[in-house]
Amino acid sequence: MTQDINPTVDAAPSPDDGGSTNQLRRGRLGVIAIAFFVIAAAAPMAAVVAAGPILFSLVGGATPLVFVIAALLIALFSVGYLRMSRQITNAGGFVAYIDRGLGKKWATGGAGIAVFTYVTLQVGLWASYGVFTQQLVVAFTGVDLPPLLWILVTLALVTALTIRGVDASLKVLGVLIVAETVIIAILLGTLIIKNGLGVFSFAGFTAENIFSPALGIAFLFAFLCFTSFEATVVFSEEAINPRRTIPRALYAVIAFVGLFYSLSTWVISGAIGVDTVQEAATADPAGIVFALAADNAGVWLSNTMQVLVVTSYIAMMLGLNNMFSRYLFALGRAGVLHRSISRVSRRGAPATASLVNAAVVAIILAAFLLTGADAFTVVYYWFSALGTAGFVSILVLTSAAIVVYFRRNKSEGNLLVTFVAPTISFLVFLYIGYTTLINYDVLSGGAPAASWLLLGLPVLFVLGVVRALAKKNIDYSTERV
Repeated sequence: MTQDINPTVDAAPSPDDGGSTNQLRRGRLGVIAIAFFVIAAAAPMAAVVAAGPILFSLVGGATPLVFVIAALLIALFSVGYLRMSRQITNAGGFVAYIDRGLGKKWATGGAGIAVFTYVTLQVGLWASYGVFTQQLVVAFTGVDLPPLLWILVTLALVTALTIRGVDASLKVLGVLIVAETVIIAILLGTLIIKNGLGVFSFAGFTAENIFSPALGIAFLFAFLCFTSFEATVVFSEEAINPRRTIPRALYAVIAFVGLFYSLSTWVISGAIGVDTVQEAATADPAGIVFALAADNAGVWLSNTMQVLVVTSYIAMMLGLNNMFSRYLFALGRAGVLHRSISRVSRRGAPATASLVNAAVVAIILAAFLLTGADAFTVVYYWFSALGTAGFVSILVLTSAAIVVYFRRNKSEGNLLVTFVAPTISFLVFLYIGYTTLINYDVLSGGAPAASWLLLGLPVLFVLGVVRALAKKNIDYSTERV
């Protein structure tokens, strides 16, 4: 039992630990280690400062409730998902689940969506990182360099850490997560002390706010804070006793992220005023939380938060890079992508996949930013929403796959776990996807290009299906046993 919760295990390497070209290092990650990767990718500080104000601008004082609903929906999805995880230990994440339930064609189509999802998420989040880093450097030094420069330098650093293996990444993540969590706790404590328990106001939980036309987009940005939870399964091949480690890590992540974001936004909206928070967030989405910290706790807290929001982004991108590199590794190993992507370093890290990922993300960011696109209002908004729309699509496919899988294997569990929960999950995520599509122009302010980029989802799904039809030897079954 003690071994399950250790962050890592310094076990002697087995013959296939580091020397094989298509084996990740096994038995390295316990509950805390996996939770660190996932929570880091959820970026507590960055989400409060960047995603929180966007939700305020969309649904005002109902933002905490949107986070609670998002957490409950992820938990509902996880009921059947975790039961099915007893049979699957694969770095291919949801794609391996879709394969078991719906077959190779649907799984490879889903792989196309998954690649689209995580590439666009990274592009959006790196763009936001560039903006906050630029602001920080200007504020402290007066040196004004373009966001793209900071992005490329840090992207190289994050890629190097990923290639060095999970141990190097964990040392960085542990320090950064603790620091940003403590600072947010100080902010919330200060706001409660100065404004009283009145910050916990229910006045914003109105039907007008909750069911506003922007609700679909609000859910997109709420789910953006949960997109990393798939990493619990992506790291399963490297987990200690994955049958126990993965469920514990997943529920710990859902509970922490759901509570952290709902409580933070509840206190912040109450301190600003539930009647005025929507207008204030719309006027200054990038600075509203920093201003609140300075007004209530002093400039020192605002400055500290500005530093930690940058380091939070670094932790987030390090977690995402580690996770998505393993995703690409699994797709290369399965034969969906070129086999060379499944090569690993001597430390058992997906080195080739990490380099490919960095190159693709850098090219897309350079193409947009060098042609004049605003890093925050265009690249961050558009690509983060695109990635989260892809994430919702993957959840729809995976929920359907879980239902079908358990209908074929009726002895696997009771109906509540194997049919009712995943069916409700499928219907709810389908509805969220629909409301997102019909209100997508809220995100772009009417810019047609944002909506046109959504075509990437069906296009890559079709390309994935075509790939499966053309290549008969795609095999998602290679996994740890």
